[in-house]
Amino acid sequence: MSIKLARQLRRQGAHEQARDLLVRLVGDRPEDAALNFEAACVHDYLGREAEAVPYYVRAIAGPLRPQALRSAYLGLGSTYRALCRYADAERTLQGGLAEFPDANELKVFLAMTLHNLGRSKEAVEALLRVLASTTGDKTLRSYGNAILFYAEDVDKAW
Repeated sequence: MSIKLARQLRRQGAHEQARDLLVRLVGDRPEDAALNFEAACVHDYLGREAEAVPYYVRAIAGPLRPQALRSAYLGLGSTYRALCRYADAERTLQGGLAEFPDANELKVFLAMTLHNLGRSKEAVEALLRVLASTTGDKTLRSYGNAILFYAEDVDKAW
């Protein structure tokens, strides 16, 4: 039994079998961050978000490769948001951004969380910054400076 087998099961669409295997593997090695991350992901995929949370928490606490850690922050933040645990989502996504300040996916999920927290102005401003810095649309790029200007205070009027 291994993490490779669990990944293979997932690729084959046998997500419940992969979940069962990963739960057993984590039970044997609860400190293994990679196993916890895989278990969190399969629980999330299966719509078992509340069950995914402790796996994500343990994955983030342990040593993970940078890309997996970045994904774990997003997964946990998104899961908290889906569970209406908005303060936890904000804290998690901010933690991810402290580790990965250029992670636009974390910025976008944080913006959604800010909206859920009633802070829509901050959310729109964050989304405008991501849009201005990532868009491939030529027309929008030509307005990049204006978009960034308005991202400083979207409510400002003259």
